[in-house]
Amino acid sequence: MDILTLNCGSSSAKYQLYRWKEKRILAKGIVERVIVGGSFIVHEVMGKEKIKVERECPTHKEAIALIMEMLVHPEHGVIDNVSQIQAVGHRAVHGGEKFKKSVIVNDEAMNTFKELADLAPLHNPPNIMGIEAAQQLMPNIPHMAIMDTAWHQTMPNFSYIYALPYEWYEKNHVRRYGFHGTSLLYVAKRASVLLGKDPFKTNIVSAHIGNGVSFNAVKNGVSFDTSMGLTPLEGAVMGTRAGDHDAGIDLYMMEKLGLSPSEMNKILNKKSGVLGITGKYTDRRDIEIAAKKGDGRAKLAIEIEGYRGKKYIGAYMAALGHTDAIIFTAGVGEMSPIIRNKMVRGLEEFGVIIDPEKNELSHTRNAETDITGKGSKVKIFVIPTDEELVMTEDTVALLEGRYDVHTNFRYSFQDPHYINKLREESFKKSLEKNPELLKIKAKIPGID
Repeated sequence: MDILTLNCGSSSAKYQLYRWKEKRILAKGIVERVIVGGSFIVHEVMGKEKIKVERECPTHKEAIALIMEMLVHPEHGVIDNVSQIQAVGHRAVHGGEKFKKSVIVNDEAMNTFKELADLAPLHNPPNIMGIEAAQQLMPNIPHMAIMDTAWHQTMPNFSYIYALPYEWYEKNHVRRYGFHGTSLLYVAKRASVLLGKDPFKTNIVSAHIGNGVSFNAVKNGVSFDTSMGLTPLEGAVMGTRAGDHDAGIDLYMMEKLGLSPSEMNKILNKKSGVLGITGKYTDRRDIEIAAKKGDGRAKLAIEIEGYRGKKYIGAYMAALGHTDAIIFTAGVGEMSPIIRNKMVRGLEEFGVIIDPEKNELSHTRNAETDITGKGSKVKIFVIPTDEELVMTEDTVALLEGRYDVHTNFRYSFQDPHYINKLREESFKKSLEKNPELLKIKAKIPGID
């Protein structure tokens, strides 16, 4: 059984083909610069070098057609015919209150996504375009929607209701929804494995830090609170999004500069965050390099992001009452010792102690690492996320009629003996170059 997962962004289409029975990835990649011009695909077959092919993709339909072409390519392909794909799982960023779990795509689901498009303007429209394009190219197989917001449907009303006119919630569904659900679900389930605890007796604070950033308080194994809100704009400092700030600033500057709502929306979503602070960088690697060279605004961006993240971690620890672990994940969370350090140093009074040496060593996406310092009452883990695996498992379970909300459903990666074979092989190669990495590999109670 071969399952394709698609994650269509505003100008990209990320994909993975997974052979379910063998539990292995066949191929993965991304089409970039869709719509904007200069499009190309980076295609990777497991065990082979990545290849890059340039091809204009004026819409997502051409991008997905290019993906199909690469999957069946006589030299670079992994299947003989597209008909071998038995289902497609699509990332759907915003499901509102309608969806509490992943669903099979039908007309009703598509209409709901379209109604919700203005709540996630950077994501829902391309998600919809990707689903429609894939349905046209593969009309005879089921398509599933994997909802980012579903994980957060367990939040209590005092976590998600805003102090705004209540009828806005009743009539317009204005509330906190939260995002990055597939990633946060994965790391929460894996954290309980690393802790050797029942997932529904586990309390953690997760920090998904990439271009977009989510902090998540997980109480007794379910989402209790999260930093993103009605849209992905609220919360922590991000790559281009403003995150938390005084809404009066928006009104003041709209009046001062004569900005329209759409112009202000663009500024808040695409021209703020660390880009707004530095004036030129969104990639934290570039910011860290610039800071080392003395760029004052780059240094400031690191300090602001670290400080704001620390406040979220501290607030969520207070909300949980007891915290078993703090988890870092996603591109920056997995690869930036500087950001991790900034976010937990100063929390020693809360029982949080990081090991500086282990933190510096943890710069890998191929292993779960333990960077907890001596005497810490709270574990600190770096867990590489695997959104595609969650999407694949949801898709297969829907296809087989055994899927349910995560509180009634068990994923394969919850098994203490679960191994990501690809990551395990890559980590072994890393160990050959740096045996010190073995010091930080997280141990599974009763197994290691």
